[in-house]
Amino acid sequence: MSSPERLDLFVIGGGSAGVRLARTAGALGARVAMAEQDRLGGTCVNVGCVPKKLLVHGAHVAHDLADAAGFGWHIEGARFDWATLRKGQEAEVARLNGVYRRIVSQAGVDILDGRATLEGPHAVRVDGRLVHAEHIAIATGAVPHRPSFPGAELALVSDDCFVLPRLPASLLVVGSGYIALEFAGIFAALGVETTLAVRGFRVLPRFDPEVSAFVRSEIEKKHVRVKTGREVVRLEPRSDALCATFDDGSEHRAEQVLLAVGRTPNVAGLGLESMPLPRSAAGAILRDAEFRTGVPSIRALGDVTGGMQLTPVALAEGTALAHTLFGGRGPVAVDHETVPTAVFSMPEVASVGLSEPEAAARGGALRIYTTDFRPLRHTVSGSPERMFMKLVVDDASDRVLGAHVVGGGAAEIVQGVAIALRCRATKAQFDATLGIHPTGAEELVTMRTPTRRVEAKAP
Repeated sequence: MSSPERLDLFVIGGGSAGVRLARTAGALGARVAMAEQDRLGGTCVNVGCVPKKLLVHGAHVAHDLADAAGFGWHIEGARFDWATLRKGQEAEVARLNGVYRRIVSQAGVDILDGRATLEGPHAVRVDGRLVHAEHIAIATGAVPHRPSFPGAELALVSDDCFVLPRLPASLLVVGSGYIALEFAGIFAALGVETTLAVRGFRVLPRFDPEVSAFVRSEIEKKHVRVKTGREVVRLEPRSDALCATFDDGSEHRAEQVLLAVGRTPNVAGLGLESMPLPRSAAGAILRDAEFRTGVPSIRALGDVTGGMQLTPVALAEGTALAHTLFGGRGPVAVDHETVPTAVFSMPEVASVGLSEPEAAARGGALRIYTTDFRPLRHTVSGSPERMFMKLVVDDASDRVLGAHVVGGGAAEIVQGVAIALRCRATKAQFDATLGIHPTGAEELVTMRTPTRRVEAKAP
């Protein structure tokens, strides 16, 4: 690699944020090295978005087979093989690992395979080798959180789901967010008796309340049993099952238990304790708008900072930091407003902009538009699945502040709507847009009558 004294940037972590930062900085002419102790690609490629979406695709086939009879297809003897799906998923992950290594190397970045530890404001040690750089960036991501209740070590976390040797007969999923709902849907579709235990009283509590309520009713149609107001306080083996005890004293037995209760910043072993780097109570590295930490030469980006744990956000931050440091145009900021997001549950959920409570908290009067309908496909398939859409509109400006979709293709629909919200589109502009018929998405431009109005809060 380049002489240590000549390095402009050292990146710790080869996930989405780190790879984008390193390759963009290298393309801008900086002398860059990057350390990664595991496979390149980080959570998204290895134990997140990509392999999980492949499992979702595989699980969706079960629903397609169930719908087939309504369309005249009689499929006898269909069977599922978990090992085949796992093999295909692992092959794609391996391919992407190679792609990431190639694009980083082609940008002139030296890749060090090993664990990096901070040795000072401009120094990093990787497996005994000391490296110096003008700038250091921490992009080590996050890891699954494992609670501290007795027996928690007996449970699976999300990383384990990709290497299960076989499907369990029954599964208790603990959690209420993206990961919990996605894996609950996957395993239920693949024939596993699945129960979801939620500590509060809503699934997807950070989403619009109407979305949360609709999603719960729909996932229960997909054979996911939901228990709300239940917090696991103990886990212990009982014969051929694990027994979870909840805080109300009730119990639930399942062959496996999956803890999907959030992710923790991956900071263990980085040497942060010897540096004046302020962190949040959850361990996230605090940084300013230009990604500076408590040490000006050390930047932090991506999931390790405790912000939005979304791959496109990490990519945007990597690009912005590279141009801030080496683009010659001064600081480049990332706009964290109007960020679209999706939950690949069954059914799918996608959202961009503000929920109704978030918009109401800003004080203006609102118009709320909602629609709940049975998609054309299911009028023939016989499935009871329904679709839900919601627009949150500022009454004074007519600007669409939020769009929320639950149902087939929700993520694909909202990706396009995100462009409109980014351009500050109004409801009148939505209304003037012709729909594509027959589609579910056309409902977003044909909702004319408000479901209700929300009056402005008094100052």
